Amino acid sequence: MITAYTLKGKSLEIQPLSLEDSLPANTLWLDILKPDEQEQSWMKQLFVEEVPELDELDDIEASARFYRDKDGLHIHSLFPQRLGKEIDGINVLFTLRNDLLISFREDDLGLMRLLRHYMRQDRLEVEDAPDLLLEIFQLKIEYISDLIEDGYKTLEDTAKDVLQVDDLRRTMSDLMLQEDGNGHIRLALYDTRRALRFLKRSLRKNSNDEQRKWIDEMLYDIESLLPHTQFLFDKINFQLEAAMGFTSLEQSKVIKIFSVAAVVFLPPTLIASIYGMNFEIMPELGFDYGYPMSLVMMLMSACGTYYFFKRKGWL
Repeated sequence: MITAYTLKGKSLEIQPLSLEDSLPANTLWLDILKPDEQEQSWMKQLFVEEVPELDELDDIEASARFYRDKDGLHIHSLFPQRLGKEIDGINVLFTLRNDLLISFREDDLGLMRLLRHYMRQDRLEVEDAPDLLLEIFQLKIEYISDLIEDGYKTLEDTAKDVLQVDDLRRTMSDLMLQEDGNGHIRLALYDTRRALRFLKRSLRKNSNDEQRKWIDEMLYDIESLLPHTQFLFDKINFQLEAAMGFTSLEQSKVIKIFSVAAVVFLPPTLIASIYGMNFEIMPELGFDYGYPMSLVMMLMSACGTYYFFKRKGWL
C-alpha cells in the first residue's frame, strides 16, 4: 500500500496512490507498507540506486542502518509496538531528501495511525521533510515513555502477586513478557539515539537552529529514559528471583513434611519389623498382652519423636 502526504500550508493531506498514479505535486511524505512486486517496480521511479528490499530492514550493522548515497539519507529505525501484553520491535526505513521523506515498512505501526489522526485534526504543523521526520521521532520517544510508565504499573501489580502460590505461574509469565518488552524498549532507545546523532551530523549545514535544538532535546530525553529501563530490568530480576525463591521455599516445606513424617514413623517401623521376625524362639510370643504392648510402644515412639522435633522448633 502506497500513501502520499501532500503539504498544504503547514498541514498534510492524505492521498492513497494506485500503480497508475504519479507522485502528486507538493508531496512531503510517501509511506510504503508491505509492497508487492508491482509496487516494488513502481518505486523504481523514486530511487536512483537500488530499491530497498524487505529483508534489508532487519540489518543491524551501523553502515547498513545509517548511510548517505545519491538518493539521500537512509535511516533504519526500530519502533516498539505493544500487541496485547507483548511488545515487539518493527523496523522502518526512512529515506530523507531535501523535499521528500520516504518511509518503507513491512508491518502496520500504531504510531503511524496516530500520526494520521493528528493530521486529520490539523494538530501537526511541519514545513519540510526534516521537520516531519523529527516529528515522527518525537512521537516515538513519547510512545516509549508511555510504555515505560506502563512497565512501572505492571511491576506494581506483579509485586503484589509474586508471593501468591495460586497465581505464581501467571505472575512469572507476566514478568518474562515484561523483561522481553523492556529489552525492545531499551534497544529502540539506543537505536533512536544513534539515528538522531547521525541525522544531526548529516543535517549540520542544512538544518536550522530550531531543528538542531529539537534534536538536542530529544537526545536529552533519551538519556533521561535509559536509566528507567535499567531500573525496570533490576526490578524485574528482583521479582523473578523473589518468585523463584518463594517457589523453592514452598517446595522445601513440602519436602520437610515428608522428611518429618518419615522420621516420626521410623521407630514404629523398627518395632513392627522386630516383632514381625519369624524366629522360633521369641520371649514375647507367649505374652498375653504382647500385641497391645507392641501397639503402645509404636505409638509412644512416634509421639516421642514428634515431641522432640516440636521442642527443637523444627515443626
